[in-house]
This record gives sequence, structure tokens and C-alpha cells, in this order.
Amino acid sequence: MTITYLSTLPLPGSWFAQLRLRMPGVRVLHLTPEEAAAAPSEVLCSINLLHTSEWFPEPEQVPALGCVQLDTSGVDHVRGTALWETDVPIATLGGIAPVPMAEYAMMTVLELAHRMPLIEQYRATHTWPSNADRLCALTPKLLPGATMGIVGYGRVGREISRLATAFGMNVVGLSRTGCLPRADVTFNTGHLTVGGTTTELLPMDRLDGVLTRSDILIVVVPLTKLTRGMIGAEQLDLLPKGALVVNIARGGIVDEGALIERLRDRRIAGVALDVFDEEPLPISSDWWTEPGALITPHVAGLAPEYHAQTLDLVVENLTRLAEGQPIVNEVDRAAGY
Repeated sequence: MTITYLSTLPLPGSWFAQLRLRMPGVRVLHLTPEEAAAAPSEVLCSINLLHTSEWFPEPEQVPALGCVQLDTSGVDHVRGTALWETDVPIATLGGIAPVPMAEYAMMTVLELAHRMPLIEQYRATHTWPSNADRLCALTPKLLPGATMGIVGYGRVGREISRLATAFGMNVVGLSRTGCLPRADVTFNTGHLTVGGTTTELLPMDRLDGVLTRSDILIVVVPLTKLTRGMIGAEQLDLLPKGALVVNIARGGIVDEGALIERLRDRRIAGVALDVFDEEPLPISSDWWTEPGALITPHVAGLAPEYHAQTLDLVVENLTRLAEGQPIVNEVDRAAGY
């Protein structure tokens, strides 16, 4: 049986050439979403693995479909499609970006701890602070011995924990089950921790208790029905005074209004946001000029080796599909990610 692969993604021709070299028995098709939507039925009926981020045909159009490989880690854009309601396995891009996302998280923690938002204000006004001002306002927050709470202890959370531990921080991770996933069903380009980890791993129903301990809160949980709005005013008020908050998950999980209010009254000492309720961030948003905040345009997950790593993931799932084995990174529809 010949496996047919269709991609609707704007990947370079060299990527598809490499795929053909590594999987010579696979029929490789590359169409734009518009071309795919207009493709003859004999083409659609032959598709076994669909690699896409935005084109989701009706199930009856693709009767041979055995796997949908997404180009995203999140699946919120797939819920509500007819394919979501089928039994066809859906795989995410998860595991491509643990290293850059963890580096981003630690970069922002270090910037916030070393008062970079305030330093940028001095720079913008060409102001050299006095010795007294530097001592009072620019002395860094102590990181060794601080507790970092990671809400969403998956592949990215584990990589953040590895880096934070190297800085002497105590890490508490929260996941849906409180257990690590099986390594044979997930794709992961993060670094393995030799000799295990000292991270305390707890189930998500322990969130409130973890918040009371978190000098630094990292939010990296998927956006689902259960996580939407999970960090609201009540939860933010559980954080120790002067805590730092970093959100690299999705907009809609952290209450932005409550967060900016607590930043302004200094209950929270610093905020870093890579994701927002509304994206692109409106020109009128207060976050653009908010003192104490670092903001970036949803870039934490950009992976320097995206093409090579994505190729490895697609080859793995094509091989598994051909052999009748479970795919890696399969979405748990009941959990929502």
C-alpha cells in the first residue's frame, strides 16, 4: 500500500525533497489550502496523512485519512470542525519548541528580576539614576532559593524547570494528572535531565496551594475549556507580594485586567506577556506602554531548527501510520489538547 501525504503548508521545496528522500515509498503532494479545497475527489480520497494548519475538509471528502498532522501545538482552532468529531488521530507540533520557549521564559525572568523595564524607562528619558535610586529601585530580585511555579508541566515546563534549577530555584510543576507522560507517545527536542529532577510535580487541583508559594509564576498550560480563565483575580491574589508573572501559553488563560491592576498597585512586581486575549495586540492596548511589563508579539515558540525538527516528526508519524502503530503527539480530545 502506498501512503499518500498532503501538505497545505508553505514549506520550502527543499523540505519536500528531503521528505521524498527519507520516505521514498510515500506519495508526497503539496497544495495550497485553496488548491486542496478545489482538488479532484480522486486526490482527496487518496490522502492518508494531512499536514495542515488551516484546511480541514469534511470527513466524507477524505475517507482514507489516517492522521492529521497539525503545524501548531494548540488545537483551539480545530475544535468545532467536523474532523474533530471523528476518530481520525490528530497530532500536534508539540515538542518542537521546548528549548526556545524555555530560554524565552528564563530570559524574561532574568530581565524582570534585574529590573529591566525600569532601566528601559531611564534609558528612554536619558536619565542616569542616582546611587540612592539605583540601590533602592534597581537591586535585583534574589533568584537562588526562590520558588517557581510552572502551570502546565509538559515538555516546555520540564525544560524551564531544568534551567531554573540551574539558577538555584525551587520548582513546583502542575499538570492535569500530576504525572509525566509516556516518552514513546510524545515528540520532544528538549534536553533530558541526567539523574532525574528535583521538581515537585502535582495535579492541577493543587493550583491554589502552589500559587501561595510561587515567587515566580510561569503559565504554559494549553488553552482548553478547563484552563480558560483559570488565573483570575482570586488566583493572582494568592501569589506572594512582589511575585513575577510570565505567560507564554495562550490568551484567555490569565485575566489581563486583573493582572494589570495588580501590576499597577505593585502587588505583582513584574509581568512578561508573549500572548494576549486579542492578537494582534490593538494599538490602543495599555500593555504597549505599561511600566513593569515586558511584551512580545507571540514569538516565544519560534524554533531555530523548525524545518529539520518538523521533518523528523512527519517522518516518524508517516512511518508509524504505514506500520499501523500509534502516532506520536496524538491529541487527547477529551482533555482538549
